[in-house]
Amino acid sequence: MTAGRRRTGRPHPAETSAHRRDGAGQRVCQAGVMGNEPGDGDLTATLRRIERAAGALATASVARMDETLPWFRALPADQRSWVMLVAQAGVRSLVQWLGSGGGSADSTQEVSDEVFAAAPQALARSITLQQTVALIKVTIDVVEEQVPHLAAEGEQQQLHDAVLRFSREIAFAAARVYARAAESRGAWDARLQALLVDALLRGDSPDVLASRAAALGWADAPPVAVAVGRSPGGEVSAVLHTVYRQARRIGAEVIGGVHGDRLVVVLGGADDPLTATGKLLSAFGEGPVVVGPAVPSLDAATESARAALAGFRAAPAWPGAPRPVAATDLLPERALAGDAEARRRLRHDVYGVLIRAGGELLETLDAFFAAGGTLESAARALFVHPNTVRYRLRRIAEVTGLSPLTPRDAFALQVALTVGRLDPVAPPVPTQTMGPGIGKTSQTGDDHRRSL
Repeated sequence: MTAGRRRTGRPHPAETSAHRRDGAGQRVCQAGVMGNEPGDGDLTATLRRIERAAGALATASVARMDETLPWFRALPADQRSWVMLVAQAGVRSLVQWLGSGGGSADSTQEVSDEVFAAAPQALARSITLQQTVALIKVTIDVVEEQVPHLAAEGEQQQLHDAVLRFSREIAFAAARVYARAAESRGAWDARLQALLVDALLRGDSPDVLASRAAALGWADAPPVAVAVGRSPGGEVSAVLHTVYRQARRIGAEVIGGVHGDRLVVVLGGADDPLTATGKLLSAFGEGPVVVGPAVPSLDAATESARAALAGFRAAPAWPGAPRPVAATDLLPERALAGDAEARRRLRHDVYGVLIRAGGELLETLDAFFAAGGTLESAARALFVHPNTVRYRLRRIAEVTGLSPLTPRDAFALQVALTVGRLDPVAPPVPTQTMGPGIGKTSQTGDDHRRSL
């Protein structure tokens, strides 16, 4: 038979020597005899043998997986059956690939992708890419072991080389399948996260929050807090990728969303959300970053989100605020900006506490502020010793958590006194004093303390 003619029978044994291509693409025959590259020859007899053995090869591959891969044995029955389908499709694809010449890039990609089309897309979420590579390796090992029995006379080396090349194409196909699944999943997760953050900011019901968080695989590890800052700009996916990368480094669970020029991040499982947010600052843009109060679960995270947003709006009023800053540290600015919750907290937790602790603390605080923060002047105005003023100021710091001797705390106390006097908790309780023709209404100090 002359060179260049298509061979219709089995190749001459001398022509079955292994060969390769050098860098210039020229064929180099190891035995000094020119032969065809694997895939160029007519492997009709070998293909028929592989087709007949397809079921046995798939069964042997799955049995080998069960023996060598502990995690495979733990898979549910339906997922194991999917793997069997993929293995059978792989053998059929090998036959098609060899029949098409095994060298066409287009046909290789098409056949290889069809291997994984035999299983549901959910399999890509149940089995990791690393596990898929292990499954492919086991299947190829089984096929390689059977090459001497599958190959026709004189075609063993040709089939062996073809199987190795086909395994490479299958590995690339697996990577493509998982890449597409990751892209689809990433786009869907981004959409779900945006909806979840929207629901938090709107104050939707806990059931809505729980269902959307469950779809994202949120573990709801306590405590949960919301941080708000300026977005650095650019693609939303790139911004959120930075958030997730930083969160993985600190071991925190996060859900993020970009709303206009704001970046909203929900943190879970961080013992100290403020410290954890400090390690995520590189994901935020310039400007203040405000962290809402920690809550037990995502169901209550609406409270944290509202506080963080209110603090973010009021933060410019405190140019020297730390970064990040707790929303509770911005109560005075939030109250001046019209935040009803901040006004309630200052009225109840500061002004109300001073009223319930006794009138002398409130009187001393007023005198101290009126004297410009001078102890001696406040003592003269109250007709007491300066040490008495010092003692009362320490008591104020103990009951409110705010020290009048610290400028920042003194500012918060002054705002709290103003808000407490402007926003009474309850209407005055009237006490009727009847005189001849005169009706008089008064409120005692005890009545006012009880209303707070």
